[in-house]
Amino acid sequence: MNIQIMTLFPDMIMNGLGTSITGRAMEKGILSVNAVNIRDYAFNKHHSVDDYPYGGGAGMLMQAEPVYQCYKAITDTMEKKPRVLYMSPQGKTFTQDMAEEFAKEDELIFLCGHYEGIDERVLEEIVTDYVSIGDYVLTGGELPAMVMVDAISRLVPGVLHNNVSAEFDSFQDNLLEYPQYSRPEIWHEKQVPPVLLSGHHVNIEKWRREQSIIRTAKNRPDLLKKAELTEKEKILAKSIEL
Repeated sequence: MNIQIMTLFPDMIMNGLGTSITGRAMEKGILSVNAVNIRDYAFNKHHSVDDYPYGGGAGMLMQAEPVYQCYKAITDTMEKKPRVLYMSPQGKTFTQDMAEEFAKEDELIFLCGHYEGIDERVLEEIVTDYVSIGDYVLTGGELPAMVMVDAISRLVPGVLHNNVSAEFDSFQDNLLEYPQYSRPEIWHEKQVPPVLLSGHHVNIEKWRREQSIIRTAKNRPDLLKKAELTEKEKILAKSIEL
């Protein structure tokens, strides 16, 4: 997967994503992430990309032309128009389902705004998806972009050491992940659940499924509306919610 991030702060992007799992995937060539500085496409000697908004108002607005020229430089060699994700609180809230959808793309472009936003005209021309990571305001789109790249990239085959781990993460099947335990068997007088020590894989999977349902019912009952549950599991979830 090739990811291009249009930003005013490329170092912030690359320093954040160039470590840990995404960094290793980039080193191995499984994942390509490139932060492109929108200022490089400014049409003035000071490389400024902002100006006052028409109609007045507080703050400055990113101009259309530098953003468009940056986009053109990225896409001119692409065979087809890629999806362009604009980080905006006006967008759809980012979910695991969306991460799985975006992970199927060969090319993705992220557009990070700053100041009071970006001239609407260029957004209308290049953006395909408006995406938010939550109902709050940040100073720019870099942090949301990095959050999304992290979530998407771990679903790309080969990025994780154990490809099964992505399949059983939280939000898979609209259920939260079950509790997990490691050595020692007893810690602070707390015992690992005996079923996990039994070696009986069928019972272990049954326990994990039940724990996922219980945890979801307690912490995120809204997710259960989209989860596929048996009648017995629905009764279990209902008893927890009550």
